[in-house]
Amino acid sequence: MLEQLKIDVCEANKMLPEYGLVTLTWGNVSGFDKESGCFVIKPSGVTYDALTPQMMVVVDLQGRQVEGSLRPSSDTPTHLELYKAFPELGGIVHTHSAWATSWAQAGRDIPCYGTTHADYMYGDIPCLRGLTAEEIQNDYEKNTGLLITDYFKTKDYKAMPAVLCKNHGVFTWGNSPKEAVQYAVVLEEVAKMAARTEKINPNAKRAPQPLMDKHYFRKHGANAYYGQKNR
Repeated sequence: MLEQLKIDVCEANKMLPEYGLVTLTWGNVSGFDKESGCFVIKPSGVTYDALTPQMMVVVDLQGRQVEGSLRPSSDTPTHLELYKAFPELGGIVHTHSAWATSWAQAGRDIPCYGTTHADYMYGDIPCLRGLTAEEIQNDYEKNTGLLITDYFKTKDYKAMPAVLCKNHGVFTWGNSPKEAVQYAVVLEEVAKMAARTEKINPNAKRAPQPLMDKHYFRKHGANAYYGQKNR
């Protein structure tokens, strides 16, 4: 089942090392099929160059493994909570990409210093609180997902398709596995730019709100005019 989605998810996972977002097997991509209510995710611990579509694991929204002979990613419960809470998602990425994860380890949001950031993400990229000892000991991966979904209860998860998990790593999402990878690429680049900005000028200020608004809404607003129509 979901043969095309397995291909898409497999290809998206292989994009992670291509873009320098992972070391060893430190990341995963999943994709959601709204019709079946199932998602496809990378198997745990398998190297990216060895992945094939047939290895992908199918999981339903009750957390049951529907198809696949390999164990799904250990982060599957986190993906599950996000798909349950964010019904329009088509893909999720988790990585420990070096620059973005450095901000997560520092426990800091990534400020929006420029238009590259504003083109894709509306506002500072949030770093969430650390999990409690109890949350870590009991259902760690599920509680990571619940922490993310709780944060976005009053926020627009489509306008901010990325989050930092303190002392852990990053999650991004989109309408498809490929788009979720695109946001992971952008996140890593703006994390790098922000760190360099603060090193060059420790007193750097965020980009002006009118400039951030212009760049975000020209791509994502009701009257967006960036790019070509019907592509």
